Amino acid sequence: MPEAMLEVSNICKTFGGVRASRNVSLSVPDGKITSLIGPNGAGKTTLFAQITGFLKPDSGSIRFLGEDITGASPEEIAERGMIRTFQVVKPFAGQTVRDNIAVGAHLRIRSRRGALAKAEEVAREVGLGNRLDQDASSLTVAGRKRLEVARALATEPKLILFDEVLAGLNPSEIRDVIPVIRAVKDRGITILLIEHVMQAVMSLSEYTWVLNQGGLIAEGVPKDVVSDPHVIEAYLGKGMAERIAAREKADV
Repeated sequence: MPEAMLEVSNICKTFGGVRASRNVSLSVPDGKITSLIGPNGAGKTTLFAQITGFLKPDSGSIRFLGEDITGASPEEIAERGMIRTFQVVKPFAGQTVRDNIAVGAHLRIRSRRGALAKAEEVAREVGLGNRLDQDASSLTVAGRKRLEVARALATEPKLILFDEVLAGLNPSEIRDVIPVIRAVKDRGITILLIEHVMQAVMSLSEYTWVLNQGGLIAEGVPKDVVSDPHVIEAYLGKGMAERIAAREKADV
């Protein structure tokens, strides 16, 4: 097992008596794609927010690249090399795709010319090279998802936390975007992925953690996790688990 890039230890978070995170401990190995799955309301996005500084844990610790970042600001964490995406992509209104991506590039690159050049490079990588001068707000849902990936890549991160980057896409669009995510990993960038699209989880992930009602209920390689009775009961349901198993068997 590669050395952990991210280590979350005994994280707890409560909102008005609701325990959104219950002693959550997980690790993300360097250079791998790790997924975090679970039903709606399980606490996945809340955990992402704590890891990336948008929320402060009530207790527990978060270490990134061996350093304690618990309670650090999102800006500090981004500068260290960890960036996150959001479920709902909100382009900067009235700006082109190029300018939207350049905002991310300015984290590392001071000059506007350099940031715009970085934006063009990243746009080509995610399939937006022919959309650079288009108003970002006019992009389709699939285009906006690619834009979110591009903005993250432009920061030159070591770790990206993707929050449902495939949500709202049709099956054809999902098939098109999965290789984009895989290409991010091939660049040497580590990925932690929240995703409900099990096709993507099974295809991309090398290790999976399962969250339910704020606490972890399972972990392991994806093919083992989806056959876990606790995961089937809490999240997948018997029918979905059987379909995944049949698809995996057909792919062998």
